[in-house]
Amino acid sequence: MDGLRGLVMLLMLVDHTRELFFYHAQVADPMDLDVTGPALFFTRLTSHLCAPVFVALTGLSAWLYGTAHGGTAAASAFLFKRGLFLVVLELTLVSFAWSFDPTPDIVYLQVIWAIGVSMIVLAALVHLPRSVLIAVGSAIMLGHNLLDPVAFAPGDAGYVPWAILHDRTMMDLPWGGRLRTSYPLLPWIGVIALGYAIGPWFARTVEPARRERLLVATGLVSLLGFVVLRSINGYGEPRAWQIGDTPLATAMSVLNLTKYPPSADFLLATLGLGALLLAGMERGQRRLVTTLAVFGGAPLFFYLLHIYLLHGINRLVGAFSGTSGWVSVPGVWAIWLLAAAVAVPCWFACRRFAALKRTSDQRWLRYF
Repeated sequence: MDGLRGLVMLLMLVDHTRELFFYHAQVADPMDLDVTGPALFFTRLTSHLCAPVFVALTGLSAWLYGTAHGGTAAASAFLFKRGLFLVVLELTLVSFAWSFDPTPDIVYLQVIWAIGVSMIVLAALVHLPRSVLIAVGSAIMLGHNLLDPVAFAPGDAGYVPWAILHDRTMMDLPWGGRLRTSYPLLPWIGVIALGYAIGPWFARTVEPARRERLLVATGLVSLLGFVVLRSINGYGEPRAWQIGDTPLATAMSVLNLTKYPPSADFLLATLGLGALLLAGMERGQRRLVTTLAVFGGAPLFFYLLHIYLLHGINRLVGAFSGTSGWVSVPGVWAIWLLAAAVAVPCWFACRRFAALKRTSDQRWLRYF
């Protein structure tokens, strides 16, 4: 599990390198086929795996925690406390990492916020019977696109809660700032619920071969569901695909899926692939999986470290070169190269931090 988490975190590192070091080619949406070339498109596409897999594994981790610490009540308490911690972290250390401004004009509610609030909601949902939890999670994940036509205007009673749950939008704050709901919550609640529901597959009594079969079957069914829905080109994805001038253009159109909020097609494709990758790591090359697991063993520490490191590098290079504003790398190839270079010190830092967590009696370290 830590190996898969480490893999998607490295893909996240590449995407955040793009955000902080590709300013000469910044576009409103790097999946917009009218303004984005194949190299940038597929670089961004790889990062689509990150949030769904990470949220699902968060649910799975909560089940494993409950099993080791006393059952459902322990899992619920853990989810609630950890969720509150993540919400506070998003509004403080994470927000500052992106802006280096203690009072930014815009506060972004991003993935750490979404995971935190989803954990708080899951703290209540775990008390449901497992079959009901699966039904609720599936209904939310696959059915939330039915709510796409629902909209509220600023000032309406439902505008704020709907912006948080389903619409990616901007809200005015009482003191003059603005709040951006970058990660609408509703679909992620479905994902984390399903992640928790597959927890029994990872019980000590379950044979690895059986767990692998369950993961493969789940992955294939999910990908088949994606193919069927995407072929219909109707429900499940707001962006209809079109036949392009070349096979590559057509493939890009088919894979151009909505992440904010994640469409049913988006989640079927990413979670299906994630399940297959997790099954593959059950018998994968042990050294590679162990290397990736170093990142996955300290996920929150890595998240904070890599953003501060990338942002700090950009500011320092700008200061020494006399560049005003953000420093930008020359091409997509440089994004991957820089991300690989930053991953090396992060790996050693994560390994050291994981060792510190194991040996220290400071309980707060476990939250990272």
